[in-house]
Amino acid sequence: MKRPVLLSVASLLLCGLTSACGVVVVGTPSSIGPAPSDAPPGEVTVAGAIDEPVDELARNALADLQGFWAEQFPDVYGARFQPLQGGYFSVDPGDVDPRDYPRGVGCGADPRESENNAFYCQAPDEPNSDSITYDRAFLGELADGYGRFLPALVMAHEFGHAVQGRVGAPGPSIATETQADCFAGAWSAWVADGQAEHSQLRESELDDLLRGYFLLRDPVGTSPAEQSAHGSYFDRVSAFQEGFDDGPTACRDRFGRDRVFTQGTFRDEDLLTQGNAPYDELVDLVGDALPVFWDRAFAQVFDADFDAPPVEAFTGAAPDCAPSDRDLVYCADGNVVGYDEGLTTDAYELGDYAVATALSIPYALGARDQLGLDPADPDAIRSAVCLTGWFSAAVFNRQVPDVLISPGDLDESVLFLLTYGVEEDVLGAAELSGFQLVDVFRGGFVEGAEACDVGV
Repeated sequence: MKRPVLLSVASLLLCGLTSACGVVVVGTPSSIGPAPSDAPPGEVTVAGAIDEPVDELARNALADLQGFWAEQFPDVYGARFQPLQGGYFSVDPGDVDPRDYPRGVGCGADPRESENNAFYCQAPDEPNSDSITYDRAFLGELADGYGRFLPALVMAHEFGHAVQGRVGAPGPSIATETQADCFAGAWSAWVADGQAEHSQLRESELDDLLRGYFLLRDPVGTSPAEQSAHGSYFDRVSAFQEGFDDGPTACRDRFGRDRVFTQGTFRDEDLLTQGNAPYDELVDLVGDALPVFWDRAFAQVFDADFDAPPVEAFTGAAPDCAPSDRDLVYCADGNVVGYDEGLTTDAYELGDYAVATALSIPYALGARDQLGLDPADPDAIRSAVCLTGWFSAAVFNRQVPDVLISPGDLDESVLFLLTYGVEEDVLGAAELSGFQLVDVFRGGFVEGAEACDVGV
């Protein structure tokens, strides 16, 4: 996959993939108060809704979304928020009663067209313009698999499109869709902070919420220029977390032409393998790439020499210099990085870059140690994950020789952190949720070294 050079080598090493660097503050919900009450049926009318839990979740979310945007819209856009004029529609495409939808659903569409979908529609010459329609059976499946908040997240995304219908969308489909994800993240943080009357988001639900986004990504290899492109897993999760951390003003301002998207098409030679290198070749590639990156980083950013640690595999018990039950280790005594091949072979099932992510984290601990930063510091893992995001930005931007990121690789980083990063025997007791690990990785990828607490 060919990409234009986005920044000079020196600035890339310092700042990742944006021109403005800043420290990422990981968003977390505040303590949860009393359970919110359901929205009264008259507060939000949803045509076709029945007494199913998913309709209640959707109605509660829509009521709170109306309240959130009535509050935020004047500050963000300088005008009063105009409520949706076309209404809301709940459909079970497998059991449609036409009497429930005398003028169709959004923009007059046949209710059956909503199967496995939710959509906002604006077409002034059509019935039910400026409305949201959802397949309640589909949302119920999402809730069953990924938690009760996911239907609310879908409503928040579609409501983001309603906001765009009032102020304009950023242009290309991928920017429009990820900006709606960002708006959904801003609303979700407001809910998590206990400000919603009818919806609730617990800290323990955030990991499942990010896992649910995996179902909502575009197929790997989709062109970012595709007419209906929504973004890669990493693109969508990043946009959501950006809104969660920084609020709706960030969503307004950060989706211009200079926004970087990681979604891309496969080169012809990668179609058969879907961009995955054979395991043994991959380990060698990563083992060669990490010292190249860190040698350059030390020279250009830290004005120091780097002593590359060897990367050694083990099976079962870690070396004596590290806790025996740890799968990824750095030994300051001897300057050695170690990894349990049981972990990396399992992680390879997620994709080859999951393994690269795994190996990069203890290597980053070694880099921190050479900078005089204690690898046993409670925040060392947070910093190392962030530095792994920084390394991944350099690989993405073709600044590391002989290594080329393939479509979907950064999605595999997200999957690794959500699947394995939270396990104490992998990274130790970092006391970070999967949501937080992904957020600090994203911070390193987007903001570079300044986000990673390494004295830059």
